[in-house]
Amino acid sequence: MLIKKSADIEPSEITPESVYRSRRLFLGAAALGVAAAAGGALLLPRGARAVPPATFGTLPESRFNTDEKPTSYDDVTHYNNFYEFGTSKEDPARYAGSLITDPWSVSVDGEVEKPGKFALEDLLKPYALEDRIYRLRCVEAWSMVIPWVGFPLSALLKRFNPTSRAKFVQFTTLYDPEQMPGQRRDVLDWPYTEGLRIDEAMHPLTILAVGLYGRHLPNQNGAPLRLVVPWKYGFKSIKSIVHIRLVEQMPQTTWHEAGPGEYGFYSNVNPHVDHPRWSQRTERRIGTFFRRDTLMFNGYGDQVAHLYSGMDLRQWF
Repeated sequence: MLIKKSADIEPSEITPESVYRSRRLFLGAAALGVAAAAGGALLLPRGARAVPPATFGTLPESRFNTDEKPTSYDDVTHYNNFYEFGTSKEDPARYAGSLITDPWSVSVDGEVEKPGKFALEDLLKPYALEDRIYRLRCVEAWSMVIPWVGFPLSALLKRFNPTSRAKFVQFTTLYDPEQMPGQRRDVLDWPYTEGLRIDEAMHPLTILAVGLYGRHLPNQNGAPLRLVVPWKYGFKSIKSIVHIRLVEQMPQTTWHEAGPGEYGFYSNVNPHVDHPRWSQRTERRIGTFFRRDTLMFNGYGDQVAHLYSGMDLRQWF
């Protein structure tokens, strides 16, 4: 793992940004409890991508929070995998300003009783009203500790009444090569797709993130809506989601299709299963020097190991 050093930014150093002028976005932000005496915005207005992201107010903390020190905000937002904007770790921060996140909509369909296509602010509004949005500071499998802001994916899925045939959940990223220049190259089969088994999707550690470090998601981190599954490798946490589909059969996923011998469907953090080209037995936190042992399920075994009881995790990697 490459190490990129920068000064840490503590949460106490993050102050609320000024109010944005879009009334429509202001209403969406208010529903999520955005901080600022005069209000805030959930999404950046068109033509205002240089404006710093709005901040959230006081939010409850997740019971799953780690005690580890968060990775610096600069590293979290400038060391990313987001191939839609390029294959270099620095490319997303360099090129993701082209992504327009207003308006944004998400389709939910498949094995559900209440399918539909929803404006993002309408999709998110219930979670502030029910106090379900919170902070989750968790260890990422690619050696960062990130304080996310989000809510359980299960809370959203239950709204659409999954049928008894819903065994898996498939997610799809926006496909728009004009906004996402990396999609003009065939490094992957676009659009990017990922998937979870339904019990994984319903686990309370699986969240839909709308922010990090108390701020709304920057484009390079998957704005305006991304998945976070902290016991799996990072590529499972799909970004800039536009489609959620519940299905009966295990869905095809982008990296598994690109390299089935390297990237399994489950992709649980497992130090006993090496990638064909490197060992996964040790890892190094970004911003530190020494390597450490990789923990099974990324350290969340007490919470999720029961999901895989009886499975051969060398075969179902």
